Amino acid sequence: QVQLVESGGGLVQAGGSLRLSCAASGDIFRFNMGWYRQAPGKQRELVAIISSGGIPTYADSVKGRFTISRDNAANRVFLQMNSLKPEDTAVYYCRGWKPTNTYWGQGTQVTVSS
Repeated sequence: QVQLVESGGGLVQAGGSLRLSCAASGDIFRFNMGWYRQAPGKQRELVAIISSGGIPTYADSVKGRFTISRDNAANRVFLQMNSLKPEDTAVYYCRGWKPTNTYWGQGTQVTVSS
């Protein structure tokens, strides 16, 4: 069992930056890791994922603005968010998975004011 805890959310003005962190209670080096978000009244959507081998993939809506990274030694995953827009407002969730297991964090709120 792996627990994931997100941090780093908050309120920021449009054009600003935030860095989210996801701390895992166990080793994540075999896990694919990702960030998802859910805005009020909308379905949860993929933001960015990073494979166990370190290859990132981004949603079109965040390409060029967000960067996902991982530190396996520290069991952490990060999401650097730049040039934030009001439409980025959502609860951001960390996910870790491999073929037999998937884990979710509780989420951290990101609010971008116009």
